[in-house]
Amino acid sequence: MSRKTTRYPVEKVNSLWQLYKTISFWKVVKNFIVIQIGRYTPFFSLKNWLYRTFLKMNIGDHTAFAVMVVPDILYPERITVGRNCVIGYNTTMLTHEYLITEYRLGDIVIGSDVMIGANTTILPGVTIGDGAVISAGTLVHKDVPAGAFVGGNPMQQLTKKEEKEKE
Repeated sequence: MSRKTTRYPVEKVNSLWQLYKTISFWKVVKNFIVIQIGRYTPFFSLKNWLYRTFLKMNIGDHTAFAVMVVPDILYPERITVGRNCVIGYNTTMLTHEYLITEYRLGDIVIGSDVMIGANTTILPGVTIGDGAVISAGTLVHKDVPAGAFVGGNPMQQLTKKEEKEKE
């Protein structure tokens, strides 16, 4: 399964050097301030309100972003998280990749009842199905099926929903 991203070629210098040709400087400043407040806010309802209101993220009820979680600073509105999820400490959710000859954008869609362990990185264009569990320190570089337990770098499926139900 490849990630679902849209590619935008650039010429002359690398795409990151051309960042403010692709996005407003003031949008980045606003997003940076909101994310920094959210990273240190211990109140989940306040954090979700900040992210919904100022970053335009789609966040379900009772979802908890732990301390130090970093939503994408450039395109946070491309992140959807279902209800009753736990996003672990220091997780990074990227909806962009700025490379040498192109940049790529892709949505992150996280289902409901998903557990994401600490220090996980989620790359653009990834969908994580309902009830999935992502172990700590995982690089989520492709879609995760509903109910799967995955982990590692490179990410591997550790168990399937059917195997978890037998336990």
